[in-house]
Amino acid sequence: MTRRPLILSILALALVLFAGGAWVVSRPDAQVATVPLEVAEALVRPWSPVLGPEEAPVTIVEFFDPACEACRAFHPIVKDIMAEHGDAVRVVVRYTPFHGEVSEVAIRVLEAARMQGVFEPVMDALMREQPRWASHGGLRPDLIIEIAGEVGLDVAAAEAQIRSPDVVAVLNQDRADVEEVGVRYTPTFFVNNRPLDPFGEAELRALVADEVRRAGS
Repeated sequence: MTRRPLILSILALALVLFAGGAWVVSRPDAQVATVPLEVAEALVRPWSPVLGPEEAPVTIVEFFDPACEACRAFHPIVKDIMAEHGDAVRVVVRYTPFHGEVSEVAIRVLEAARMQGVFEPVMDALMREQPRWASHGGLRPDLIIEIAGEVGLDVAAAEAQIRSPDVVAVLNQDRADVEEVGVRYTPTFFVNNRPLDPFGEAELRALVADEVRRAGS
């Protein structure tokens, strides 16, 4: 083979390889790992609290324990991600009472807040004041409803709501879903059914940004 045909053959092969590589990278859903269908169905329930627009194309599901220090640390991060992406992102909160009774009391109060339409300010207050009521040195579940009352919860109505069968049903279903999904720590995040793995702030921001980009493409 002369030098010119050899060069042309190498160039043609390179173009074929480049085109194939570009197709693998750009084709829809390339290298996107999502959870199995049966797990995806357990990620969101109709009653789950939603922060942000209901019709947002990107859904962050957070398995959340209100007594968890890491959940408290990620709370402003999640809110910042929502602010960054505007109407493109919503957050669905799933209850994960890994810290026992104090977590369950906080979840019951949050459910009363959801019923009363003040879920977000109560959640913000409980996260802000978490060291007061969830300190490892002295748990104070009695302070939870008081803190919630300071930001708009009708405490008298909540006293009955936190004991209602509906709240018990939510707690039981969320516990079952935690088992179904295989959640072992909080917070655990899924973004449009994609698990956050590895875990971290930068990784969460990148995963959300990728889903926003894909939703807009």
